[in-house]
Amino acid sequence: MAGFKDVFERIEVKYLIDDRQYNALMKRLENMAAIDSYGQTSILNIYFDTPDFKLIERSLEKPKYKEKLRLRTYGVANADTNAFIEIKKKYEGVVYKRRISMPYAEAIDYLVNGKEIKEKSQISREIDYLLHYYKGIKPAMAISYDRIAMAGIYDPDLRITFDTNIRWRTNKLSLSEGNVGKDILLPGQHLMELKIAGAMSIELARILDELNIRQTSFSKYGRGYLDYMYGQTNEMIMKGIVPEVHKQDNIALFRRAV
Repeated sequence: MAGFKDVFERIEVKYLIDDRQYNALMKRLENMAAIDSYGQTSILNIYFDTPDFKLIERSLEKPKYKEKLRLRTYGVANADTNAFIEIKKKYEGVVYKRRISMPYAEAIDYLVNGKEIKEKSQISREIDYLLHYYKGIKPAMAISYDRIAMAGIYDPDLRITFDTNIRWRTNKLSLSEGNVGKDILLPGQHLMELKIAGAMSIELARILDELNIRQTSFSKYGRGYLDYMYGQTNEMIMKGIVPEVHKQDNIALFRRAV
C-alpha cells in the first residue's frame, strides 16, 4: 500500500463508545476530520509471543516500557499480499511503531521458518534482535477487526480510528482466514483511538466531554489473552467480574488489565 509510513511516534488514546455516541460524534467531526481514501478496511494481525506469553503478560503489568511484535495485512492475505512486520513499543505513554513490508509468504518464511529476508535495514535488524532475544517466539494469537479511519482536515497530525468486529483466535493462525474468531466487543460497541503528535485540541476535548466519551485502557491482544486464559470477556471486565474458579490465581492480573 503506497504512502504508508514505516516509522511512527505518537500518543494514542483509546475510548470505548456505543452506537449513540458514535453517531453523534461523527456528526460533530464533519468539519474537523474526514474518512480517509481507504474507507472501511479489515485489518488482520498475528501477534508473536513466547510459549509462556511473556510479552503480553509484561504488557498487562503496565510497565513504563513494553513492546509487541506482530504481522499485519490490510484485507485477507494471499501469498503475494503486501504484509507489514511491526515492532510496537510504548514508553511512558508515547507509542513508537517501526515496520518493514514484504509479500505475505516471504514474511511467514522469515518469522516462522527462519529464512533470511532479501533486504536488510535498521528496522529488520531490530526485528532480528527480538526474534533471538525472546526464546521460542512464535505465532500466538490472531486479532482482526474492521476499521474506519479519519484524518484531520486542517490538522495533518490528527488521526481518529473506529474499530468494530474485534475478534481473537489461537487456531488457524493464518491471515488468509479473514476476520474470524471470538468477539471481544459487546454488541454496539466501537473502540475509538485518537492518534495525535502532541496535545488534543480544545475543540475536540470539548466535543468528547459533551458526549461523555471517556478515556479507557484497552489492549486488543490483552483482552483476547485474558479471554483465552481465564474466560474473562469484555462484558465481565466492564462489570468488574472475576471468574471464581480463577480468582486466587489471576485477580492481580485482572485488576491491572482494567
